[in-house]
Amino acid sequence: MSLRLGDVAPNFRAKTTEGEIDFYEYLGDGWGVLYSHPADFTPVCTTELGRTAALKSEFEKRNVKVLALSVDPLDSHFEWIKDIEDTQHISMNFPIIADEHREVAELYDMIHPNATEKFTVRTVFVIGPDKKVKMTMTYPPSTGRNFHEILRVIDSLQLTAYHSVATPVDWEHGQDVVIAPAVSDAEADVKFPKGYNKVRPYLRITPQPNL
Repeated sequence: MSLRLGDVAPNFRAKTTEGEIDFYEYLGDGWGVLYSHPADFTPVCTTELGRTAALKSEFEKRNVKVLALSVDPLDSHFEWIKDIEDTQHISMNFPIIADEHREVAELYDMIHPNATEKFTVRTVFVIGPDKKVKMTMTYPPSTGRNFHEILRVIDSLQLTAYHSVATPVDWEHGQDVVIAPAVSDAEADVKFPKGYNKVRPYLRITPQPNL
Protein backbone atom coordinates (compact mmCIF):
# COMPACT_ATOMS: atom_id res chain seq x y z
CA MET A 1 0.00 0.00 0.00
CA SER A 2 1.33 3.43 -0.91
CA LEU A 3 2.15 6.00 1.74
CA ARG A 4 -0.55 8.56 2.32
CA LEU A 5 -0.41 12.06 3.77
CA GLY A 6 -0.10 11.81 7.52
CA ASP A 7 1.45 8.33 7.48
CA VAL A 8 4.71 7.85 9.34
CA ALA A 9 7.59 7.78 6.85
CA PRO A 10 9.40 4.45 7.34
CA ASN A 11 12.93 4.61 8.72
CA PHE A 12 15.75 2.82 6.92
CA ARG A 13 19.50 2.42 6.75
CA ALA A 14 21.17 2.77 3.37
CA LYS A 15 24.48 3.24 1.61
CA THR A 16 24.86 6.66 0.02
CA THR A 17 27.47 8.69 -1.79
CA GLU A 18 28.25 10.31 1.57
CA GLY A 19 28.46 7.09 3.61
CA GLU A 20 25.92 4.87 5.33
CA ILE A 21 23.03 6.74 6.94
CA ASP A 22 20.07 6.12 9.20
CA PHE A 23 17.24 8.16 7.66
CA TYR A 24 15.79 9.41 10.95
CA GLU A 25 19.23 10.32 12.28
CA TYR A 26 20.02 12.11 9.02
CA LEU A 27 16.88 14.24 9.33
CA GLY A 28 17.34 14.93 13.03
CA ASP A 29 14.60 17.26 14.26
CA GLY A 30 14.24 19.02 10.92
CA TRP A 31 12.32 18.56 7.69
CA GLY A 32 13.31 16.28 4.84
CA VAL A 33 12.88 15.80 1.11
CA LEU A 34 13.33 12.28 -0.28
CA TYR A 35 13.03 11.92 -4.02
CA SER A 36 13.65 9.11 -6.49
CA HIS A 37 15.23 8.72 -9.90
CA PRO A 38 14.58 5.83 -12.28
CA ALA A 39 18.26 5.23 -13.00
CA ASP A 40 21.67 6.90 -13.24
CA PHE A 41 22.70 8.79 -16.37
CA THR A 42 19.16 9.86 -17.20
CA PRO A 43 18.96 13.34 -18.76
CA VAL A 44 16.07 14.90 -16.84
CA CYS A 45 17.34 13.66 -13.48
CA THR A 46 20.84 14.95 -14.21
CA THR A 47 19.40 18.47 -14.43
CA GLU A 48 17.29 17.93 -11.29
CA LEU A 49 20.22 16.83 -9.13
CA GLY A 50 22.23 19.82 -10.30
CA ARG A 51 19.33 22.13 -9.47
CA THR A 52 18.96 20.61 -6.01
CA ALA A 53 22.65 21.16 -5.30
CA ALA A 54 22.36 24.78 -6.43
CA LEU A 55 19.43 25.31 -4.04
CA LYS A 56 21.24 23.94 -0.97
CA SER A 57 21.14 27.29 0.84
CA GLU A 58 17.39 27.60 0.21
CA PHE A 59 16.77 24.18 1.74
CA GLU A 60 19.05 25.00 4.68
CA LYS A 61 17.13 28.24 5.36
CA ARG A 62 14.05 26.09 5.82
CA ASN A 63 15.84 23.48 7.97
CA VAL A 64 15.33 20.87 5.22
CA LYS A 65 17.73 18.06 4.37
CA VAL A 66 17.54 16.49 0.91
CA LEU A 67 18.19 12.87 -0.01
CA ALA A 68 17.97 11.40 -3.52
CA LEU A 69 17.60 7.75 -4.51
CA SER A 70 18.45 5.66 -7.54
CA VAL A 71 18.41 1.87 -7.90
CA ASP A 72 21.93 1.81 -9.35
CA PRO A 73 25.00 0.96 -7.20
CA LEU A 74 27.45 3.37 -5.60
CA ASP A 75 30.18 3.09 -8.22
CA SER A 76 27.66 4.12 -10.88
CA HIS A 77 26.50 7.03 -8.69
CA PHE A 78 30.05 8.35 -8.37
CA GLU A 79 30.51 8.25 -12.14
CA TRP A 80 27.16 9.98 -12.61
CA ILE A 81 28.14 12.70 -10.15
CA LYS A 82 31.10 13.56 -12.38
CA ASP A 83 28.68 14.14 -15.24
CA ILE A 84 26.29 16.14 -13.06
CA GLU A 85 29.04 18.43 -11.83
CA ASP A 86 30.49 18.86 -15.31
CA THR A 87 27.25 19.52 -17.17
CA GLN A 88 25.39 21.48 -14.46
CA HIS A 89 28.43 23.46 -13.27
CA ILE A 90 27.81 22.65 -9.61
CA SER A 91 29.42 20.59 -6.85
CA MET A 92 27.19 17.85 -5.50
CA ASN A 93 26.52 18.58 -1.83
CA PHE A 94 23.91 16.06 -0.69
CA PRO A 95 23.74 12.24 -0.68
CA ILE A 96 22.33 9.86 -3.27
CA ILE A 97 21.12 6.50 -1.98
CA ALA A 98 22.41 3.39 -3.74
CA ASP A 99 19.27 1.24 -3.67
CA GLU A 100 20.38 -1.57 -5.99
CA HIS A 101 18.24 -4.14 -4.14
CA ARG A 102 15.24 -1.77 -4.25
CA GLU A 103 14.71 -2.03 -0.49
CA VAL A 104 13.99 1.66 0.06
CA ALA A 105 12.10 1.95 -3.23
CA GLU A 106 9.75 -0.83 -2.19
CA LEU A 107 9.45 0.50 1.35
CA TYR A 108 8.20 3.81 -0.11
CA ASP A 109 6.22 2.16 -2.95
CA MET A 110 8.38 3.79 -5.61
CA ILE A 111 8.18 0.77 -7.94
CA HIS A 112 5.21 1.23 -10.27
CA PRO A 113 4.47 -1.79 -12.47
CA ASN A 114 2.32 0.30 -14.82
CA ALA A 115 5.40 2.34 -15.65
CA THR A 116 8.15 -0.25 -15.30
CA GLU A 117 8.86 -3.28 -13.16
CA LYS A 118 12.49 -2.37 -12.72
CA PHE A 119 12.92 1.33 -12.06
CA THR A 120 11.46 3.74 -9.53
CA VAL A 121 8.82 6.25 -10.46
CA ARG A 122 9.89 9.88 -9.96
CA THR A 123 8.28 10.63 -6.61
CA VAL A 124 8.98 13.41 -4.11
CA PHE A 125 8.22 13.02 -0.40
CA VAL A 126 8.30 15.92 2.06
CA ILE A 127 8.75 14.64 5.62
CA GLY A 128 8.01 16.74 8.71
CA PRO A 129 9.94 16.84 12.00
CA ASP A 130 7.39 14.35 13.38
CA LYS A 131 8.57 11.93 10.63
CA LYS A 132 5.16 12.00 8.95
CA VAL A 133 4.55 12.41 5.23
CA LYS A 134 3.41 15.99 4.58
CA MET A 135 3.41 16.00 0.77
CA THR A 136 3.94 13.67 -2.19
CA MET A 137 4.33 14.46 -5.89
CA THR A 138 4.87 11.95 -8.70
CA TYR A 139 6.17 13.10 -12.06
CA PRO A 140 6.28 11.32 -15.43
CA PRO A 141 9.75 10.54 -16.82
CA SER A 142 9.49 13.24 -19.48
CA THR A 143 8.75 16.15 -17.12
CA GLY A 144 11.38 17.73 -14.88
CA ARG A 145 10.39 18.51 -11.33
CA ASN A 146 9.68 22.12 -10.39
CA PHE A 147 11.86 22.85 -7.38
CA HIS A 148 10.39 26.31 -6.99
CA GLU A 149 7.07 24.56 -6.37
CA ILE A 150 8.65 22.13 -3.91
CA LEU A 151 10.11 25.04 -1.94
CA ARG A 152 6.77 26.90 -2.15
CA VAL A 153 4.94 23.89 -0.70
CA ILE A 154 7.52 23.58 2.09
CA ASP A 155 6.99 27.27 2.92
CA SER A 156 3.24 26.64 3.10
CA LEU A 157 3.63 23.46 5.18
CA GLN A 158 5.91 25.15 7.67
CA LEU A 159 3.66 28.21 7.97
CA THR A 160 0.44 26.27 8.37
CA ALA A 161 1.99 23.81 10.84
CA TYR A 162 2.57 26.57 13.39
CA HIS A 163 -0.22 29.08 12.66
CA SER A 164 -3.96 28.62 12.27
CA VAL A 165 -3.99 29.48 8.58
CA ALA A 166 -4.06 27.94 5.11
CA THR A 167 -2.47 29.29 1.94
CA PRO A 168 -4.72 30.20 -1.01
CA VAL A 169 -4.27 29.50 -4.71
CA ASP A 170 -0.86 30.42 -6.15
CA TRP A 171 0.30 31.68 -2.75
CA GLU A 172 3.93 32.76 -2.42
CA HIS A 173 5.90 33.51 0.76
CA GLY A 174 4.99 37.00 1.97
CA GLN A 175 1.48 37.09 0.53
CA ASP A 176 -1.83 37.10 2.41
CA VAL A 177 -3.23 33.85 3.79
CA VAL A 178 -6.64 32.60 4.89
CA ILE A 179 -7.68 31.96 8.48
CA ALA A 180 -8.57 28.34 9.23
CA PRO A 181 -12.36 27.75 9.48
CA ALA A 182 -11.94 26.17 12.93
CA VAL A 183 -10.89 29.57 14.32
CA SER A 184 -13.86 31.67 15.47
CA ASP A 185 -14.01 35.40 14.77
CA ALA A 186 -13.43 36.09 18.47
CA GLU A 187 -10.31 33.92 18.42
CA ALA A 188 -9.18 35.47 15.14
CA ASP A 189 -9.35 38.94 16.70
CA VAL A 190 -6.73 37.80 19.24
CA LYS A 191 -4.64 35.50 17.04
CA PHE A 192 -4.30 37.94 14.16
CA PRO A 193 -3.56 41.42 15.49
CA LYS A 194 -2.84 42.69 11.97
CA GLY A 195 -6.54 42.30 11.30
CA TYR A 196 -8.39 40.43 8.59
CA ASN A 197 -10.86 40.96 5.77
CA LYS A 198 -14.02 38.90 6.20
CA VAL A 199 -15.00 38.27 2.57
CA ARG A 200 -17.40 35.51 3.63
CA PRO A 201 -17.93 33.88 7.04
CA TYR A 202 -15.66 31.04 5.87
CA LEU A 203 -13.23 33.21 3.86
CA ARG A 204 -11.14 35.54 6.03
CA ILE A 205 -7.98 37.03 4.55
CA THR A 206 -5.09 38.15 6.76
CA PRO A 207 -1.43 39.12 6.26
CA GLN A 208 1.08 36.29 6.69
CA PRO A 209 1.33 36.09 10.50
CA ASN A 210 5.02 35.24 10.91
CA LEU A 211 6.35 38.31 9.10
